[in-house]
Amino acid sequence: MIVMHHNPDCGTSRNVLAFIRASGVEPVVVNYLDEGWTRPQLLALFAAAGLTPREALRETKSPALELGLLEPGVTDDRILDAMLAHPILVNRPIVCTAKGVRLCRPSEQVFDLLDTLPTGPVYKEDGQMVINGNGDRI
Repeated sequence: MIVMHHNPDCGTSRNVLAFIRASGVEPVVVNYLDEGWTRPQLLALFAAAGLTPREALRETKSPALELGLLEPGVTDDRILDAMLAHPILVNRPIVCTAKGVRLCRPSEQVFDLLDTLPTGPVYKEDGQMVINGNGDRI
């Protein structure tokens, strides 16, 4: 089973979802903007992915700057509190498989978590080829 924490408005997140589906798997898709987060959930995801809250913080196209979260010395607890109040602050997509948990930026990182790669050629939304016709990652 694959669980993907997804933002449908994010091109990287849409690419990852398309790559997973192209591999023959229909993931459990969690629209975290609608469902929100819990502190234990975030802590577990970040620990499994080897991320700190600051490393998982979405800095652009989010209220991180306005909330003062980009300043030096901001604690992990403050960042987590802000992520709970503003789910958009969590960078995405976060993908969970039997092979591990990863923040899949760039989107091609999801390939390391899949049991089977999609057959090529495979392209991102912008037309960039990521798997060629021979099935090789580019």
